[in-house]
Amino acid sequence: MPARSVPKPGPDLTSRSYWNGTIKMSLSKFFILRVLHQRPMHGYDIAGAVERTTNGCCSPTEGTIYPVLREFEEGGYVTSHAETVSGRERKVYTLTDRGRDSFKVAVEAWMEVTRVLLDTERAVAASAAAQVPAEGRSGCCG
Repeated sequence: MPARSVPKPGPDLTSRSYWNGTIKMSLSKFFILRVLHQRPMHGYDIAGAVERTTNGCCSPTEGTIYPVLREFEEGGYVTSHAETVSGRERKVYTLTDRGRDSFKVAVEAWMEVTRVLLDTERAVAASAAAQVPAEGRSGCCG
């Protein structure tokens, strides 16, 4: 008789940590472009700049940053050169014109999503307010 496999439970979509992780993964590339748009940096500086820029919301690890930088370099979005910093050789990444153009497109795309999210937030709030019985409402007209 073949062994039955136990179905793997899916992600908990009611978990804030699930959504935070999904959002962080999606935004890592965007914020790496964002900080490189300011100035050339090496990987460690990029991680710190992304964390500061996002107030800790997005904290990419080396395992996230370097594959993204390699992808960006292969695509012509960044260039790199070796530089000695405090006696250590480090790769410094610089955004190319193509990288700057891609960042502008990314900003437009994320702003469109942001507007939709804000509209969704208003719709959810309005729906919740409509479901509160009249006697449970507060405020000047409640």
